[in-house]
Amino acid sequence: MVALAAGLLTAACGSSSTSPSPASSPSSATTAAATSPAATSPAPTSTSALCQDVAALRASVDKLKHVTIGKGTADELKADVADVKTKLGAVKTEAHGQAQAQISAMEDSIAKLQSAVKTLTSNFSVSAVSGTVSALRGVAASASSLLGALSKQCPSASASPST
Repeated sequence: MVALAAGLLTAACGSSSTSPSPASSPSSATTAAATSPAATSPAPTSTSALCQDVAALRASVDKLKHVTIGKGTADELKADVADVKTKLGAVKTEAHGQAQAQISAMEDSIAKLQSAVKTLTSNFSVSAVSGTVSALRGVAASASSLLGALSKQCPSASASPST
């Protein structure tokens, strides 16, 4: 059942796969650097920081989505959820009020997942696994919505390498 749930989660979350658009970012960065680095640095730096945080959040959520839920994985789940929460905080800071509804929705879904993981830790059962899988889907869905909302500012964030 866990393998089936993980497979469904992976399939359901597959729509958030990368769709790089490397042509727009590198040429823009090259043009900005070639014209006048001092005059154009402040705006790209702000956008760049947001885009780096968006890419880091995407990578963190992808890692979380691929965790196998089992009796010995609670610590890994807790660590991965904490990482997603930290990355979301960075995005929230850099977004300066953009996508606030999506950020709030993701914060709520993370809180639900943390609660589900706590239940899983204290009482490992089929229902606890099911609740955790459901909460993971909620985080994946809210992340997809947030990343979609921010993709206008960061069209190549999915192509940015981050670990």
